[in-house]
Amino acid sequence: MPVPSTQPAAERKLLRDTVQDKIRTAIMDGTLEPGERLNDDDLIAWLGVSRTPIREALAELARAGLVEMAPNRYTRVAAPTAAELLDAYRTLGVIYGGVVRLAVPRFTDAERRQVVRTLDDVLERLGAGQQAEIVRDGADIYAMWADACGNASLAQLCRATTDGLAFRLRVPEIAEVVPPDEITPAIRDLRDAVVAVDPIAAELAMEAAHLLPSRS
Repeated sequence: MPVPSTQPAAERKLLRDTVQDKIRTAIMDGTLEPGERLNDDDLIAWLGVSRTPIREALAELARAGLVEMAPNRYTRVAAPTAAELLDAYRTLGVIYGGVVRLAVPRFTDAERRQVVRTLDDVLERLGAGQQAEIVRDGADIYAMWADACGNASLAQLCRATTDGLAFRLRVPEIAEVVPPDEITPAIRDLRDAVVAVDPIAAELAMEAAHLLPSRS
């Protein structure tokens, strides 16, 4: 019996991933706005590929929480709401508390300096009332912890969930639901724990920064 070639499937998967990356980037940088309809013909014209890899990419982005799909009705960019914000924010805290605990002892000196600079920038922008701008960079800020945690399963979980959760923070009410004066002390504690290479203190600070109940 002839053995079927697997090359077309491999090529289609690679193309789907490329399409997915382009649509994800357009969503995360605001080129595609929350609630915007995603029309197949428009995407075909923009991306220069057939319908199949586009539909596959959109299905993956829907699983990640960046796209909403209703069969025979619409496919659109997800539209975050204030009602979802706190749950999403606390979920990030649950996930990244453990990630931080693993990552802090593993940072190289150069990585540690970069993390401290990033946290200093977050603190400066919080003080300047730029919480919406911080949220725009949220996925990248979380990624620096996942990249260093050394746990492939946990890193994969982060890659699969962080974009959608971080995207749900992009609502005008962010400062009301996540008050800067409540989270700023915890982020300072997180910075200090990174400098001191104290993974337990870092984990507790990350959880406190995400408004999780105290363990005491």
